[in-house]
Amino acid sequence: MAAYPSRSSGGRWLMLAAEMAGLAGSGRPLPDPAPAGWACRPRIATCTLGAGIGSIHAARDFTVATLGRWSAAERCQDIAVVVSELLTNALRHALPGSGDARPWRPIRLGLLQLRPCVLCAVADPSPAAPVLRPPGSLAETGRGLHIVCALSDGWGYTSSGTGKVVWAMFTARLAEPSAARYPSAWDQVAGPAL
Repeated sequence: MAAYPSRSSGGRWLMLAAEMAGLAGSGRPLPDPAPAGWACRPRIATCTLGAGIGSIHAARDFTVATLGRWSAAERCQDIAVVVSELLTNALRHALPGSGDARPWRPIRLGLLQLRPCVLCAVADPSPAAPVLRPPGSLAETGRGLHIVCALSDGWGYTSSGTGKVVWAMFTARLAEPSAARYPSAWDQVAGPAL
């Protein structure tokens, strides 16, 4: 397996991402968790990933298992897809190639939950900013950040001193009213489906 749980509680790189997302320090305030009875202490899980393609599967498994333990299933699939995209970008664009003078540093995945928000962050050794580009109509690549934009409530990046951290934030979606409790006017007029 290519994912290894980190012994630290997240480190500076994850806190930088949380600050940029407005979950810690300055930035936009979080909704007041007290009315819902939520704990104010964040949950943090991190892992270090290898440079192989198996890391993507391991990162998705780590994400799904962590969110399951946290009872944060509302956006689990969206978050797992975004983690895959962020990690794919890090593996493809951020690792030093042959002849590159940069030292090899591992890619790290961090998840932080401060209800109702979940932040996922991928730290990589490259200082290069992620660039949202229009994908070509026949291109096989170039859609990763578009997927991140579509599935998350916000994303960004920050310099970490040893590279960068790319993050995406998710808030819990409010449940839709049940059709059984609130029938539409059409249901009342049309009657049962044939």
